[in-house]
Amino acid sequence: MNDTDFIAAAPQDTRLLAQRIRCQALRMVTRAKASHIGSALSITDIMAVLYGGALRVSATTPDHPDRDRFILSKGHACVAVYAALAETGFIDRTLLDSYGTDGSMLMAHISHKVPGSEFSTGALGHGLPFGTGKALAAKRRGMGWRTVVLTSDGEWGEGSNWEAALFAAHHGLDNLLCILDYNKLQSLRSVDETLRLEPLHSKFAAFGWAVREVDGHDHDALAQAMTGAAWDPGKPMMLIAHTTKGKGVSFMENKVEWHYRNPTPQLLEAALAEIEGEGREAQVHA
Repeated sequence: MNDTDFIAAAPQDTRLLAQRIRCQALRMVTRAKASHIGSALSITDIMAVLYGGALRVSATTPDHPDRDRFILSKGHACVAVYAALAETGFIDRTLLDSYGTDGSMLMAHISHKVPGSEFSTGALGHGLPFGTGKALAAKRRGMGWRTVVLTSDGEWGEGSNWEAALFAAHHGLDNLLCILDYNKLQSLRSVDETLRLEPLHSKFAAFGWAVREVDGHDHDALAQAMTGAAWDPGKPMMLIAHTTKGKGVSFMENKVEWHYRNPTPQLLEAALAEIEGEGREAQVHA
């Protein structure tokens, strides 16, 4: 690896980081009267493990050529990424106050203008095709960095993803990790009711990918799967992360209405109290 002057960030307490990301995401969505909090909470533990040490990135050199590339394909869940970037020093925390306002760089879908963000996404099915290009470029240049793409489950109804899956396997992109946020709900109903995906594991295996499944809220399992070398040399990696939409806030969990709904100030306070209470309890029992 060409890493003569690259120093990755020190690992963090990912459970504490996840708690802070959840709280920031809830505040941002409430202030902006924006949507997609359920989708953001679904991936919060994944974001915490990625930015807590699994990704080889550094806030002091966010554009270093040897950094890992992280691409959020489900761009509507951007508050989880913005909060992770703020909590790990890529952007100032005060910038979060501007989320969703006119003139802010923190747009309601992920923007590449934000330090630490690699690609703007909004329409679904774009992240993995872009990521396969990045991974192929790294292979051809002899670079050691990885490309990590986080997709939603609903966007696997897009044909572009399946084309990218074929392409990645054909080119042996074992430097590509795709994480599938499998919360099983879409914007208005369940994935099963919209366009059934199962059997996912065997489909990806048949496409030539190395496939693993984890509890997407188990930090140890996520870290084990997302850190280190290729699982199977010559094969791209598909991590099916079983998650709960709205995870961490009991009245939002597994409720499809929180795809578009935003919290009232009263519900925000209730959600923050629940998250911060669980955090204190975890520290007491640690």
